[in-house]
Amino acid sequence: MNIVYKYSRLGRLGVITSFQSYDAQRHLSVKSHRNLLEAYESAKRLCFSKKPPPDVNPRAVFANNEIHLRNVSIYGFDYDYTLAHYKPSMHHLIYDLGKKALVEKFKYPKDIENLRYLPDFAVRGLHYDIHKGLLIKVDSFNQIQLGSVYRGLSKVSDAEVMELYGSTVLPINYIEPPPGRPEARMVQLADLFSLPEMCLMCQVTDLFIQQNIDFQPAVLFTDVRNAIGSIHPLMHGIVGRDPAYYMEESPDLVRYLDRLVHHGRRLFLVTNSPFDFVNRGMNFLVGDDWRDRFDLVIVEAKKPKFFTQWSSPLRRYDLETKSKTWSQVTKIEKGEVYCEGNVRQLQQLTGWAGGNVLYFGDHPYTDLADVRLHHGWRTGAILWELDHEISILNRPEYKENSNWLQQLQQLIEGEQNELRRPENRVVLERWEAERDQLRLYTKTIFNHQFGSLFRTHHNPSYFSRRLFHFCDLYTSSISNLLDLHPSHVFFPRRGALPHEYRSMFV
Repeated sequence: MNIVYKYSRLGRLGVITSFQSYDAQRHLSVKSHRNLLEAYESAKRLCFSKKPPPDVNPRAVFANNEIHLRNVSIYGFDYDYTLAHYKPSMHHLIYDLGKKALVEKFKYPKDIENLRYLPDFAVRGLHYDIHKGLLIKVDSFNQIQLGSVYRGLSKVSDAEVMELYGSTVLPINYIEPPPGRPEARMVQLADLFSLPEMCLMCQVTDLFIQQNIDFQPAVLFTDVRNAIGSIHPLMHGIVGRDPAYYMEESPDLVRYLDRLVHHGRRLFLVTNSPFDFVNRGMNFLVGDDWRDRFDLVIVEAKKPKFFTQWSSPLRRYDLETKSKTWSQVTKIEKGEVYCEGNVRQLQQLTGWAGGNVLYFGDHPYTDLADVRLHHGWRTGAILWELDHEISILNRPEYKENSNWLQQLQQLIEGEQNELRRPENRVVLERWEAERDQLRLYTKTIFNHQFGSLFRTHHNPSYFSRRLFHFCDLYTSSISNLLDLHPSHVFFPRRGALPHEYRSMFV
């Protein structure tokens, strides 16, 4: 059978745009075949005749929930990756210190010292199967995204994934252990500091496999996590001595904080980082007088325990002796620094509670989940990856290919009865092959291994589902709120449910 392929603008991606069959016509229903071809070409003309969607504003603040900022009088902030944004040099530093600790403290092979950080290997929000030693991307329905499962630096075949798990759908108690059963089989790597950890874990796994070194994935996971955890004091000292090398300047941050203060808003900071590290960073970002803008500063908060447990009392931090005092804290004084404590004590001492508090952080679980679900605070997520993702969304070729992918899938869905006739099997196979190539393109353009932080092929990622559940707002930088009036009203986008109109205007 001779088949002639024609390529349109998408041909540079190797995507088939139309086909004709000659020798097989006597075996096909000519009318059915012709109708399918006409439907295909009509769908393509319709798709490419439409004006592409407008660019997404990279400085936009996106709403999952309706919020009236005029009702928010208290603004809270995390520090790392919320007020402070780090350059790529920070991840290289964490990686290098971590691998050094793995060799020197945990006596791992010296060959590990030759490894180099791969900044484009992983994305945030992946799951790591502790006992199987696999890095996995999971969607909002607990489904494994096939083609995004890695052992070390090597992709695991779909067949092996099915053999290991028996299904692409993971039980929720496999992903998240239920209360009362603390042992975890999977862990989600949900903060940006976990990217060097994931890379080191996968590279060491790869090295052990190549050198036929017997190892237990669970032990390797524990050792890498402990190695990374052990380097924080050293990392804090290095960054504090040269913040300009590791931190991005943010002049808009100063203007935003000053505007909040000018409009009578109260500001507080709750971070897990130690005071000296935070102080050096805020001096660089805001100025030596940065604490004058904050009504409350809490360091070494030990989140998420700060939001979930009540046993740790708030303690004052003595700025002269650089030590924690032991006397009971009975009132909050501006200009003082506090450490540890818990959210119940914070609310009792300040009266800050409920929907008049808006707290920003970068970690959906550690920073946002509990205050949103159990204390009624409003929450905002700072996601620095949005800059990268939106820059791709705004590319003309991405708009073109993603729109055609959706149109093609609607065509396949609508013509299923005809496509499943034996004589039209070749049509179905070609359309599905084109769809698969488009799906691969719209995945790998974000990250070659794992795709977008926010999506699998169709569905939101597991990270997205949790993020949208725990946060009212999200944006790429705190300073983006400078573009908005302090009484701005956020309205969430009304998305079409599966049973509703795709658009009210088509």
